[in-house]
Amino acid sequence: MKARIEELRLSFKAALAECKSGAELEEIRIAYLGKKGHIAELMKGLRDVADKKEAGQLINGLKTEIEAAIAEADEQFKRAAIEAQVRSAKKYNPTLVTERELGSYHPITLATREVCDVFLGMGFTVENFDEIVDDYQCFEALNIPKHHPARDMQDTYYLDNGQLLKTHTSAAQNSIMKKYGAPLRAIFPGRCFRNESTDACHENTFFQMEGMMIDENISISNLIYFMKTMLSEVFQRDVKVRLRPGFFPFVEPGFELDINCAICGGEGCPSCKNSGWLELCPCGMIHPRVLEEGGIDTEKYTGFAFGLGLTRLAMMKYGVKDIRDFNSGSLKSLSQFKSI
Repeated sequence: MKARIEELRLSFKAALAECKSGAELEEIRIAYLGKKGHIAELMKGLRDVADKKEAGQLINGLKTEIEAAIAEADEQFKRAAIEAQVRSAKKYNPTLVTERELGSYHPITLATREVCDVFLGMGFTVENFDEIVDDYQCFEALNIPKHHPARDMQDTYYLDNGQLLKTHTSAAQNSIMKKYGAPLRAIFPGRCFRNESTDACHENTFFQMEGMMIDENISISNLIYFMKTMLSEVFQRDVKVRLRPGFFPFVEPGFELDINCAICGGEGCPSCKNSGWLELCPCGMIHPRVLEEGGIDTEKYTGFAFGLGLTRLAMMKYGVKDIRDFNSGSLKSLSQFKSI
């Protein structure tokens, strides 16, 4: 058995020395390590050997030696192939003139940054918040208990673990109040998700910016002032707005702040459902229960909150008639913002 093992060792080394390619190496591997190869034959012959333990160790040693040699040779062939490919490749010409298409910020990103700059100038803090939240943050902390009919207004994406994709940026209110306490001025932009049908002014994925101001003697007039100031800065002109009564469990009283449609100038179009107005910002005075849930003393402090529709704001600012263009990935639609 020892003589046979040594004979195979010498024959393998000779075959490996003559090997010129990866294909030939694979043939050698099969001949020695395959199911019907020389090593397999040696293992079968163990039944006729007196000292099986010693013979087995010698066979395994030869097998390990062959495997290592084949792996090293395979690596050498691969490196040689790469080097040959590099040598045969065309040389790079550094003087070659090439045109590079530069990307651009998404229009919603541009609108978000502009609004953030305006509110930063008015003393607000900008916060980030998760897109995946729990039921407490999205609903219960906002005075929307389980089985409350207000939940039907928001077709929610629930996850298998009981969490959900936030349906509004209001889901951050409780965490922000507990983080800063009162007085407080904060905005938190983010992406929201609702399982609803899409049309020219509705999408299942959209961007909002939640804002809160909590202090002593805060009233609706403060809310109107800050919103009109922000809109005037963004549009660089005086913006016509209106307040309509609106129901939201987390504010009392609640309002819908509408903006005169900048696409049709108030004449009526599909983007504003031919009304001349576009719903931009649900808002109102924060409900005392929401303040208490956030650890705010309602005997001393009041506050307002708003949920600014950044996607719709971008539509108004840049004259985009269909909200679906923002998520379409259409370079034809989005490339016009390169110069902004």
